[in-house]
Amino acid sequence: MSDTPDTIVLIHGFWVTPRSWENWVTHYQDKGLRVLTPTYPGLEGEVEAINADPSPLETLTAPQVIAHLSEVVAALPTPPILMGHSAGGAFTQVLLDRGYGASAVVLNSAPTEGVRNIPFSQLRSTFPVLRNPANRHRAVGFTFEQWNYAFTNTFDEQEARALYERYAIPAAGGILWDSVLANLLPGPQDIAVDYHNEQRAPLLFISGSEDHIMPPSVQRANAALYRGDTITEVELFEGYAHLLPAQQGWQRIADVALDWALRHAR
Repeated sequence: MSDTPDTIVLIHGFWVTPRSWENWVTHYQDKGLRVLTPTYPGLEGEVEAINADPSPLETLTAPQVIAHLSEVVAALPTPPILMGHSAGGAFTQVLLDRGYGASAVVLNSAPTEGVRNIPFSQLRSTFPVLRNPANRHRAVGFTFEQWNYAFTNTFDEQEARALYERYAIPAAGGILWDSVLANLLPGPQDIAVDYHNEQRAPLLFISGSEDHIMPPSVQRANAALYRGDTITEVELFEGYAHLLPAQQGWQRIADVALDWALRHAR
């Protein structure tokens, strides 16, 4: 039996659903790989249904998401490759720290606890949620203008609007607020990892140079916290915005991510 992983788990971020991975699913399936795209608990419906009733997002917590993703990965017969985008990147890092996965790639990843680099463009992108503490108990969506700044700032307007209609949903305000407060509270919080964990599998950060909501400096700061002999690398792709999995040229990035993950899988 080959030790090469035959399964990829793609973990989506906030303001989108697994639909945002649709191009990558087909791309990897055409290469003979099994591809799973788990969503968050309570969000099993399509984009249109979630937008019609986003109430499950109002009480969603990070531990619930992590527990659900852990169950999905633990049920697999062999360790898969993990890939996460945005908040999915932070959840991927937690899974990796807990012993799941043969290797992992995170794209424009949200930071895990302890990353204190907060660029202005990130503050501007998340302001619709963080401007009001009451949003901790709400599902908070983006207008098109807010989405375009945070997700598709390098796309032409027609494509950006089409992707907004196809992918955009509200985000769980509570998780976003908790992630901000995590660095102010004592002890590890919900999205914390052991940066000295020598047992975790290799991890690659892929960063788009033009990302506003999770700029390259956030990826570098996150990667720099990992210590020891475990493999942690960062690769920058020039010209890419936050919605990198749907941007023109995504195939090259998907291939780079897969090649790296297979070469470093253990």
